[in-house]
Amino acid sequence: MNGRLAGRVAIVTGASRGIGAAVARAYAAEGAAVGLACEPSPTPVELAEKLAAEIRASGGRAVAVPADLADPRAIESLVAQVRAELGPVDVVVNNAAASGSASWLELSVEEWDHVQRVNVRGSWLLARAAYPDLRAGGRGAIINVTSVMAQTGQPGKLHYTASKSALIGLTRALAREVGPDGVRVNAVMPGAIRTEHEAELSPDADAVFERVVPVQALRRRGFAEDMTGVFVFLAGDESSFMTGQVLNVDGGMVHY
Repeated sequence: MNGRLAGRVAIVTGASRGIGAAVARAYAAEGAAVGLACEPSPTPVELAEKLAAEIRASGGRAVAVPADLADPRAIESLVAQVRAELGPVDVVVNNAAASGSASWLELSVEEWDHVQRVNVRGSWLLARAAYPDLRAGGRGAIINVTSVMAQTGQPGKLHYTASKSALIGLTRALAREVGPDGVRVNAVMPGAIRTEHEAELSPDADAVFERVVPVQALRRRGFAEDMTGVFVFLAGDESSFMTGQVLNVDGGMVHY
């Protein structure tokens, strides 16, 4: 397939729905082969396999790979399977995230550790596992997905917010580590995006609209499809001299 990402192979985590699925579709539309990493549970696996079939039916290349990102061995297997089925990896999108809500006084050590293992350690380990390919290909790109909560904070989300803040530091430090090898590392900071996950947590879309939109410069909700352009940009040649950066895609919720 032709496109801005033709010939590239990407791994997108959390690709069964939401931002991850939208990014995977956009990458495939731009010519990339896509490894759709998903939680190893029935519903995410079914959704990822359906998306992979959709991409293949449109003439693209895709494979769904269930992987527990809290398990280092599963991460190694994820990269190995994508490499075997699609080719060496050029792009890693660390989109998957564990979350949850709890008062910081009631938050358990186990809950804290799980979120850090998936969101921070998992992102580091996936980047490391794919690094031989990223370096050898000469155009490697790592894209970490943080959150506007890293800048605004939110009660009940201490563990999640801390993990997303850590990803900003990881992005900047790793960019320094791998820059000499020509590998770029950037991050995307979504705002309040109306995804399936948000709809499950907050079914009343009108109530969320009234709460979210007044704190944005743009007076509309953001959706997963609003995110895809920046991910295509960061994966391709148009951002070839850009690394260590964090791009807000939040409708103007946060101003610098």
